Amino acid sequence: PPYSEARFEEIKKEVGNYIKKIGYNPAAVAFVPISGWHGDNMLEASDKMPWFKGWKVERKEGNAEGKCLIEALDAILPPSRPTEKPLRLPLQDVYKIGGIGTVPVGRVETGTMKPGMLVTFAPANLTTEVKSVEMHREALQEALPGDNVGF
Repeated sequence: PPYSEARFEEIKKEVGNYIKKIGYNPAAVAFVPISGWHGDNMLEASDKMPWFKGWKVERKEGNAEGKCLIEALDAILPPSRPTEKPLRLPLQDVYKIGGIGTVPVGRVETGTMKPGMLVTFAPANLTTEVKSVEMHREALQEALPGDNVGF
């Protein structure tokens, strides 16, 4: 039946078990029954699910609670960016551009990258100077974890 509490609890239990199996704490995940088709519990609490009293998440950074999906999305904490660690940038591709030269591209996973710094490519053990760092065709003074860059 539509808006069934029993069906929601069944899905919540199955997804919770899966989340636990892959190493996450189900108590830190907001479970929200929604109808995207009708907009129920998307932006505001729906009167079609009076049985749903809201969601709660428990985490060491602080607990959160709410009634709808947008509040659950707003409560997601951004991942910490490990800028203090050494630079790690798995290469995704290397382009040879006439007039510019060789442009390696990849996503900064840890550390930072700045023009003028020396980088070493493994396993080739090739060291070179970073002439410039660009993201979306714009020069950067510094690339941080999460940035997809060419250099």
